[in-house]
Amino acid sequence: MDEEASLPDDETLVRRTQNGDTRAFDALWQKYSPRIYSLIYNMTSNHEDANDLLLEIFSKAYRSINGFRGRSSFYTWIHAIAVNMTINFVKKRGRRVQMSLDDMDANVQNDKDFLELTATNTPLREVDLAELQKRLNEAMQKLSVEHRAVVTMFDIQGMPHAEIARILGVPEATVRSRLFYAHRQLQNYLEEFRKK
Repeated sequence: MDEEASLPDDETLVRRTQNGDTRAFDALWQKYSPRIYSLIYNMTSNHEDANDLLLEIFSKAYRSINGFRGRSSFYTWIHAIAVNMTINFVKKRGRRVQMSLDDMDANVQNDKDFLELTATNTPLREVDLAELQKRLNEAMQKLSVEHRAVVTMFDIQGMPHAEIARILGVPEATVRSRLFYAHRQLQNYLEEFRKK
């Protein structure tokens, strides 16, 4: 039996948390922390910052859970907290963090398709893939934090436009516009690499 299927639904877990059951909030943490971590990391490109922010986001959610009225799903609510806190963090930090090759996202390194693609390639091809990953990370960091957020949620996490709009509190047209602009910027940043 799937472990997640045996858990109570989010609404039940939220209600139990509001009644003082910390184990219910632990279940929400276990369910959503990997996704929230991925969101934060793709917006900050720094594992330490992502770990710190993850704790701050869930701490804020726990402190604020009694104000949660269920007008949106818990999923949307926790993502909205995460996006807003991460945007504020990146703006406050006020600098662009450059990725090192050693800090490439572990999820990519463990991806089955990525491993199959690189397993039979020449060392030159592997260098090209590492360089492309580095360029992609650098290009992402050149985007505004708002554009980075929509690219992360849409392209990396696979969220639909409507869900992103609910999380950000903006119209779907704004999400589409930000994605269009961000994709165009990324394409321009990567153009030089693609010509090689």
